[in-house]
Amino acid sequence: MIHSKSDLFDELCPSGFLPVRMDHKWGPLVLGTLEAGPLRFGELRTVLHRTSPKELTRALRTLERDGFVVRMAAGRAVSYELTSLGRSLLGPLKALYAWTAEHWDEILDARDPVEV
Repeated sequence: MIHSKSDLFDELCPSGFLPVRMDHKWGPLVLGTLEAGPLRFGELRTVLHRTSPKELTRALRTLERDGFVVRMAAGRAVSYELTSLGRSLLGPLKALYAWTAEHWDEILDARDPVEV
């Protein structure tokens, strides 16, 4: 377990600024999708078809606020692109994805069965 001397309830606690927000699963997926280059909202929706427009908008706004994504407007066309900060997060995300793939069976075994 990682221990911190910070007060976890302090609004400026570093844990509150974690780039991968565990409460929002779409953020890391948006980052991974934008790795190949800028995409428009509709193109992101096509790739991330299981998210609602509201959830995708929320993820994009959060990523933009945190400096990982930039919203670019050219006339009526709006696209989203990774910033250098966003690109720097791709390596750690890939490591996390690889760890998850390696431990997938263990993770599933540890979860309680869903009661029907």
